[in-house]
Amino acid sequence: METILIALQIIIALGIFNVWILRFGKSSNWRGGEAKNMKEEFQVYGLPSWFVGVIGFLKILFALMLVVRLWIPAVVQPAAIGIAILMLGAIVMHIKVKDSLTKSLPAFSLLVLSAIVAFF
Repeated sequence: METILIALQIIIALGIFNVWILRFGKSSNWRGGEAKNMKEEFQVYGLPSWFVGVIGFLKILFALMLVVRLWIPAVVQPAAIGIAILMLGAIVMHIKVKDSLTKSLPAFSLLVLSAIVAFF
């Protein structure tokens, strides 16, 4: 079971790094509304521009904590819970702008995986 949880942590972290570092300024089928990049997506949600930095910082921090967990196991639960909360917020934003349920699928997947990591 431990190996599975470590694999899930790496999957979650890589997913966060992909979206917030590699694909931050790029278009995606999963972006809210008609947004072409992360900054536009937050505008679609009606959030202030500074919020992009706060959420990005938290997501990358929690993802790093999941990787650091390999050496410091105590950080895994707070990191997984933090990501789960942020993913719940992402789902709420997709619902707010009346996106199709499909656009919420990545956030929902990471929410479920984070909950598994946090509570098992």
